[in-house]
Amino acid sequence: MTEQRTQNPPAPAEEDPPQPPAHWEADIIAADGGTVHLRPICPEDAEGLVGLMDRSSDQTRYYRFFGPMKRLSEKDLHRFTHVDHDTRVAFVLVLGDQVIGVGRYDRYPGTDDAEVAFLVEDAHQGRGLGSVLLEHLAAAARERGIKNFVAEVLAQNNRMVRVFLDAGYTPTRSYEEGVVHLTFPIAPTETALQVAYEREQRSESRSIARLLTPSSVAVVGASNDEEKIGHAVLRHLLDYGFRGPVYPVNPGTRHVRGVPAYAGIEAIPDDLDLAVLAVPADEVADVVEACRRKRVRGLVVISGGFGESGPEGRVRERQLVAAARASGMRVVGPNCLGIVNTDPAVRLNASLAPRIPGRGRVGFFAQSGALGSALLERARSRNIGLSSFVSAGNRADVSGNDLLQYWATDPGTEVVLLYLESFGNPRKFARLARRVGRTKPVVAVKSGRYVRMTEGLAGTSVAVPEESVAALFASAGVIRVETLAQLFDVGTLLAHQPLPAGNRVAVVGNSTAMGWLVTDAVLEQGLQPAHDAPTDIGAGGSAEAFRAALQEAVDDEGVDAVVAVFLPPVTRRTGSAEFGRVLLEVAQTSDKPVVASFLSTEGIPPELAVPGEDGTPARGSVPSFSTPERAVIALARMAQYASWRRRPVGEVPELEGIDEQAGRDVVLAALASAPGGRALTDEEILALLAAYGIPLLGTRTVSDVEAAVAAAEEVGYPVVLKSTAPWLRHRSDLGGVRLDLIDAEAVRAAFAAIPSGDPVVVQEMAAPGVATVVEIVDDPSFGALVSFGLGGVATDLLGDRAYRTLPLTDLDAAELVRAPRAWPLLNGYRGSEPVDVAALEELLLRVARLADDLPEVLQLALEPVIVGPPNPWHGGRSMVVAGASARVGPPTARVEPGPRRMRTPGV
Repeated sequence: MTEQRTQNPPAPAEEDPPQPPAHWEADIIAADGGTVHLRPICPEDAEGLVGLMDRSSDQTRYYRFFGPMKRLSEKDLHRFTHVDHDTRVAFVLVLGDQVIGVGRYDRYPGTDDAEVAFLVEDAHQGRGLGSVLLEHLAAAARERGIKNFVAEVLAQNNRMVRVFLDAGYTPTRSYEEGVVHLTFPIAPTETALQVAYEREQRSESRSIARLLTPSSVAVVGASNDEEKIGHAVLRHLLDYGFRGPVYPVNPGTRHVRGVPAYAGIEAIPDDLDLAVLAVPADEVADVVEACRRKRVRGLVVISGGFGESGPEGRVRERQLVAAARASGMRVVGPNCLGIVNTDPAVRLNASLAPRIPGRGRVGFFAQSGALGSALLERARSRNIGLSSFVSAGNRADVSGNDLLQYWATDPGTEVVLLYLESFGNPRKFARLARRVGRTKPVVAVKSGRYVRMTEGLAGTSVAVPEESVAALFASAGVIRVETLAQLFDVGTLLAHQPLPAGNRVAVVGNSTAMGWLVTDAVLEQGLQPAHDAPTDIGAGGSAEAFRAALQEAVDDEGVDAVVAVFLPPVTRRTGSAEFGRVLLEVAQTSDKPVVASFLSTEGIPPELAVPGEDGTPARGSVPSFSTPERAVIALARMAQYASWRRRPVGEVPELEGIDEQAGRDVVLAALASAPGGRALTDEEILALLAAYGIPLLGTRTVSDVEAAVAAAEEVGYPVVLKSTAPWLRHRSDLGGVRLDLIDAEAVRAAFAAIPSGDPVVVQEMAAPGVATVVEIVDDPSFGALVSFGLGGVATDLLGDRAYRTLPLTDLDAAELVRAPRAWPLLNGYRGSEPVDVAALEELLLRVARLADDLPEVLQLALEPVIVGPPNPWHGGRSMVVAGASARVGPPTARVEPGPRRMRTPGV
């Protein structure tokens, strides 16, 4: 061989194979909650495909190849593993070191059609992997300009036929000689998107259920040393009474707390669902590998030393999550407190918290590991019963979004509490919270409102501006609170009392002074007193008088909620229990929320409690707050949420006069000249806005006085001159704007008077009206927000802007116009004529549609938007856009989310 190679010329080197896009690789959650890794096929997968064929049954191979194929020929193996990632694309599903599935498409030459086919190993069929492959292949095909998929399926292969029929597309079917021929367009449809969302919810919910309902648990790092966290975790598991076997893992001892210990995970003789890791960070990787071989289903990593410790720790964290997911496991943590499930059939306390709240119907997610134990203790002291609790720590894998998916359909959870430090996927959070909130209240407190988290604390966080968070919560119906105390106040009330039907509040008590203080708080929180004065039974009033006053309030059709205030008289300090029992009896017969403030009492005292599981007060109990102001704040948050839930969902209306392609042409032409992005010219802005039916006044940009006169005569007098200098733009107070110029002489004088010497905009004069500002603000981590406010220096100084997320419905647009504090200036303040609000709402909808259609538009400001009365005099328009600026660039978070995938570790 050596001699022959010397005599013959060397064979030409094979060209480097084409590389697929990096975003085609993804971690996936299967329908049963386990994880698999999806990536484009490569030549090195030949051995994996051979193994897949060997492990597949004769029937599976027959269904795929329409014949009794035992093995792939060398020619077929080469063809299947060598693709161009364009006309021929293939994805493999990998679990551990095995290829368990493959899907591919082959484009028909000269067409927009491609044939698609799958093969999934028998042991993994029924896990929804065919649907996942179809979603990812369709997304890749759309990127390559393919419009239709064609599939040939044997008629008896019902499971594969259902994959195509249930995908949300609209296939056409024909039959020939026992073969079903399916053809369907792969353009994303609303139905296909909803199907994907439903599958995503089921799979992510099951992945969390696997963690919270294990049948067996191992504690790796369990120790007899009471100072070590491995000892604490094992003790808490045993003391709380976990219903399954618990396996301590410690190679240095035979028993831990009297329980037989094992030298390693693989030494455990039985199947293992959950492993809790309490070992040093540098040992975690080996433990994860052992868990892979043992086929453990989930990990809770208590250990620190990962993303919170710096760059090297973040690398270890990503490697930990990648290894776990590739082996089918989800990860809680690292650097977390742990997880809790109070279900009597499970009784799981795999955490560092020694005392757990009783059984209840509140799901609690805390991102912080350090705060987790204190939060649980606070919930316990407030008698808030929990269904489950998860402390995510660094949130490298399992996040609040995963828990929202789980609690959305968990029958044991009625209220969701969230302590957040950051967002992993804010767009997804908004979508999930909006859906969950329609049936279950979601209460959230987010830290870092005014300060940015430090790098060490926020190594896995996405920094989102405060206005974005506020808009996200408002759009999604999330009950936002400012403090942890408010989180528990609102959570307690929601867990035990019904939602109010309105905002009319009756105040009943035994102190006139206290009653008026409560009434002040009711008004301050935006609620409405139901009566002209609070009901006061007097300091000497009896319990029966208290009962009668309460009963009258709850029976009153003009009352939506009741605040009961009891001030123990100095001469009768022992009377609160009797009054409490009366209050509870009345509240239990009412379908209206009743909240109490028995001064000096916080939580739910025994006399206000309905006995529940584990001694925790059940629904129907009456929360008591240490101050009436706290009671009213909690009630106000509940009423706001109830109002949001009663509100119709709204719809994204069809708008006339929109030419999406014309707008796209403007944007793409601008990006072709500057791929990194740039500001649009005035002419480009005019064309962009015209494509979306947005009225912009006639505008010209000039550099000298004679050009200004010519432009004024072209657009028609009267005109306005505006400086383009950034510090003078829209600043009439500094001389940057000159109004109502009626002839050439006035234009010349105004041009000479404008400072700075920058180019000047000549524009037709708008009709009288109120100046407003409409903007698109793009946040790279969050996506687009539409903002609205009134124009002027004062509103800029006060930050009087309102924000909403995309997509914008008709109801969102109506709320957005009315949200600024300066709204009365648009609605006839001090006798002025109300402006054309409907025109403003339509403008907001058009701007939102532009933002949705064209994610390359990173910034758009319409300022000023002049809006007048509905019966205009100037050109038949009640509203015109008098100024606009825009910037385009590569799209950020507003691009379509694409096929289902797990969040990138550390993001």
